[in-house]
Amino acid sequence: MRVAIASDRAPKAIGPYSSALRAGQLLFISGQVPADPATGALVEGDIEVQTRRVLENIKALLMEARLTLNHIVRTTVFLADMDDFAAMNAAYRSYFTEPFPARSTVQAARLPRNARLEIDAIASYDA
Repeated sequence: MRVAIASDRAPKAIGPYSSALRAGQLLFISGQVPADPATGALVEGDIEVQTRRVLENIKALLMEARLTLNHIVRTTVFLADMDDFAAMNAAYRSYFTEPFPARSTVQAARLPRNARLEIDAIASYDA
């Protein structure tokens, strides 16, 4: 079973991909940048503000799929500047409880729309 998931409370996909895709008991959430779902514009502010916007976008897609942040088992964080790691991590931590999802964080040379941050996620309906 493959089912595309979208939400009015999350930015629309800007290319030929699904914002989220359910495959069996897994939900794959495409990389989210800090875009305001109402305007499509990237939010202004520091990396903590941007991290919270990205995680709110992810949360909206999870809600549409009848899941919560507690169902996330894996994330990948892409940063334009690894110097933003500590501040991103502080905002990220406020969204999750132990046991935290597995995660990789990497610095990317350039992100879509010149964003400073992008996060993708995998959630499990079994979690």
